[in-house]
Amino acid sequence: MPRTPRSPAKVDHASWIDVTLLCAVRLVVGLGNPGARYRMTRHNLGFMVVDAVAARWQVTVGGRRHGAECGMGEFAGTRIIIAKPQTYMNASGEAVAKLRRLYHLELHDILVVYDDLDLPLGRIRLRGDGGAGGHNGIASLISVLGKGFPRLRVGIGRPPGGADPIGFVLEPFAEAERSTVREVVSRAAEGVESWVQRGLESTMNVVNRRDSVGS
Repeated sequence: MPRTPRSPAKVDHASWIDVTLLCAVRLVVGLGNPGARYRMTRHNLGFMVVDAVAARWQVTVGGRRHGAECGMGEFAGTRIIIAKPQTYMNASGEAVAKLRRLYHLELHDILVVYDDLDLPLGRIRLRGDGGAGGHNGIASLISVLGKGFPRLRVGIGRPPGGADPIGFVLEPFAEAERSTVREVVSRAAEGVESWVQRGLESTMNVVNRRDSVGS
């Protein structure tokens, strides 16, 4: 997909809030757990995707602001906030609710990217709303925001042999899975770009039709 990344070298946070009142603003949230021990685990796939988005847009994500690591930039004429809540997965809604209030965002201006056990590894699905589907991070967001925010589900698949899903999501991806992970992270990042540039419905038509690696 075509990209026109632009990112200010340095942005004063207070003045940037003033600018957001005059510009279209989108918030892209990746869900995960903070800390090195969780960095490459399945439950941190949302973090991996927004890190890839930040790299594509040349946005630096760092520092802690309202319970999240944040980066600010611009893509396709839209001001972008990239956020990685640092409140641990089960309390992700706290940070996102603060950012929503701070930047006066409507729910349709927030895209949440997260791992999904019910999708096979390598598949992604975009939806405009919905329930938590057993995902504690999404349940936390719904508890403070309601159900009406777009979300990009990135599949990790179910654990083999009926193993405990809690342990499974907190394990690193297996070596044999990593090439698929790289591919799906790239495709999910493209989906985020399309959402910013083309909107939800147009992006759903593309992402949900082409929802497996190599298809």
